[in-house]
Amino acid sequence: MTDPDKSRAPDIEPISPVEPATAAGAEPQDAAQPTAQPSPLVKQLLEFGPLMVFLAAYLWLRDASVTVAGRDYGGFVVAIVLFVPLQIASALVLRRLTGRLSRMQLVTLAMVVVLGLATVLFNDERVFKMKSTFIFGLFGVLLFIGLWRGQSWLAFVLDQALPISREGWMILTRRMAWFFLIFAAMNELVWRNFSTDIYVLWDTFGQMGVMFVFLMGNYKLIDRYWTGPR
Repeated sequence: MTDPDKSRAPDIEPISPVEPATAAGAEPQDAAQPTAQPSPLVKQLLEFGPLMVFLAAYLWLRDASVTVAGRDYGGFVVAIVLFVPLQIASALVLRRLTGRLSRMQLVTLAMVVVLGLATVLFNDERVFKMKSTFIFGLFGVLLFIGLWRGQSWLAFVLDQALPISREGWMILTRRMAWFFLIFAAMNELVWRNFSTDIYVLWDTFGQMGVMFVFLMGNYKLIDRYWTGPR
């Protein structure tokens, strides 16, 4: 008679996967992250400080003119010259403190730098006034392309910042895509039909207000598909 213990296949203990960083002898990914996060106040100052400096510089210099190398630059362009380096420095400090910048923040920073330089080179404030049109129009088109492919590129650019389900991301992405296109159209309407003073107020306070209202309007959606701890 065959011994049942001998005929049975030997138990094989499953091998747990090895983390790539550990296998390569590298530091764990968490070790590269800062141990302390900045306070909400510091983070808000870094994110909105350059914009407030831009507003203050414009209000101070809006009726002035600065001549450099034989070219006269208006107060709006001079304010841009102050704003762009501050925006870069703020992003670098934020990256240093938090350990990361989202893909959306990086794309926005790149567009600000490119359009800011173009504004100064062409000495034409209209270039920078189209900043939000380019940024939000681009985001809206890209999100619709992702939806057409059955993907939420919003989750990708935000690095999955919200712990919500895939269905929730898809719904939020569709809403955000339409919102970005409408937002770009609103920016075109403002800068083409109103004074520079009105545009600066729209760019500093108006856009933040509209964005806040939109996000609050999606609170129930986020709460419904929330998968994180409560």
